[in-house]
Amino acid sequence: MKTSEPLLFLQGFLRNPKRVGSLLPSSKFLARKIVQSVRWDEVNTIAELGPGTGAVTRLMRAHLPQSATVFLFERDPKMRINLKQTYPEFMFHSNASYLFKRINQEQIHQLDCIICGLPFFNFSREMRQNILSQIHTALRPGGTLVLYQYSLYMKKRLDELFEIEKIQFEPLSFPPVFVYVCRKREERPK
Repeated sequence: MKTSEPLLFLQGFLRNPKRVGSLLPSSKFLARKIVQSVRWDEVNTIAELGPGTGAVTRLMRAHLPQSATVFLFERDPKMRINLKQTYPEFMFHSNASYLFKRINQEQIHQLDCIICGLPFFNFSREMRQNILSQIHTALRPGGTLVLYQYSLYMKKRLDELFEIEKIQFEPLSFPPVFVYVCRKREERPK
């Protein structure tokens, strides 16, 4: 018998609340807002960090070109197994701290888009810095980062690394959430 997604997510939260960060998976309202924030005509390579039970992944899949390369980074083993069964065509890894190394192993040198739901507030400063550095390095200039968080805690740091195009609030999610839509700044010729 397959475990329901909300129950699977709750079990993951109870096992490791600092890594899962929420009692429930992303709402359909949040998933729609995230997916609507991506310029899909610019996406051939994408990574989702912290897909959980796949609330965003499900909608994302419908917008991707068939030739797209997709990486899913999910730390919770049970959620990762569930995702592998549902999305066998995608590539799976457990630790976003090795994002750049993992995409390079697949001969992908930069990503067009990264969707991230990792609970940065719960991470140590070092882990937060490492993952943000991985995201920045892995994303191509002009690439999109869509990050959702339960506070504005990350705003200052994101503004240092990226151009924040907009921050949207989604009240129909539990807990309510902020969606940051960022672009990696284009490298200027010297």
